[in-house]
Amino acid sequence: MAAIGWFTRKEILVTNLRKRMLEELQRRNYSPATIRGYLFAVEQFAKHFGRPPDKLGPDELRSYQAYLLTERKLAVGSVVGRVAALRFFFVRTLRRRDFWEELPYPKDPKDRRRLPTVLSLEEVARLIDAAGNLMQRALLMTLYGTGMRRMEVSLLKVSDVDSRRMMIRVERGKGGGGRDIPLSPALLETLREYWRWKKPRIYLFPSSEGHRGTDRPMSDRAVWYACKEAARHARITKRVSPHTLRHSWATHLLEAGTDLRTIQVLLGHVDLETTARYLHLSQRHLQAVSNPLEHLQLSSVSQVSREYHRKTDK
Repeated sequence: MAAIGWFTRKEILVTNLRKRMLEELQRRNYSPATIRGYLFAVEQFAKHFGRPPDKLGPDELRSYQAYLLTERKLAVGSVVGRVAALRFFFVRTLRRRDFWEELPYPKDPKDRRRLPTVLSLEEVARLIDAAGNLMQRALLMTLYGTGMRRMEVSLLKVSDVDSRRMMIRVERGKGGGGRDIPLSPALLETLREYWRWKKPRIYLFPSSEGHRGTDRPMSDRAVWYACKEAARHARITKRVSPHTLRHSWATHLLEAGTDLRTIQVLLGHVDLETTARYLHLSQRHLQAVSNPLEHLQLSSVSQVSREYHRKTDK
């Protein structure tokens, strides 16, 4: 079997190997974007060696990782994504548990873990007011008013909005988990106005007639575009994406007194440690820190010498 047989453009020619991986991803409820990325990563791995991926082993994996980092010079985050895809293929699809050790995640020597960008309340208001139309305004308000990921918002259905309970149901969250998020009256008012205008039937934010069809959801790329365009028109100089609104919502909740455990549930985080990073972004929590410098018994600053050299002690 030639390597090209692993991933063909015509669905009828899809190999059993690709089909197996696709099914493993789908039954774990991975997002469409993740599925596309994982399949593409394994395709590229196979093409690099000109052989089917199941015929490749530890030596090829080590060589390929080095190639991505040193020759392709991909960012560490990009290589981590490729490694995650190959881990899934070998460990989950082929059941080769021993390959786990052969696929370590590369470390970033510069340790570029940055705190996420957070908008102020005033900046969020400017962003929403700069929406191109009512649909984009409703979209941005849903992103900020629920803290959903952009894929979750794009897949939101009309039936997920429960105005009686004042809840929005996320059925297909990251990792397959579902959760309820409180529906604010301001968001409900905007969604009702939007519904009276567009009258969406299945998906709350459907695709257009000339694109994917109104019975299909808006693409997550369209969600990203609406956010970027609003940020540009609002003249917000920070880097803004749909995830920025998620970070901002969580940080503003924390500053308003919501506990971390509640925020974890609302965001759909599995690990509380992931949610805890918002402590580094909350001005209320940072300003409440008692700095030990304040407790030192120091001489008055007015008595400190203005000269550059110490005077000789007599």
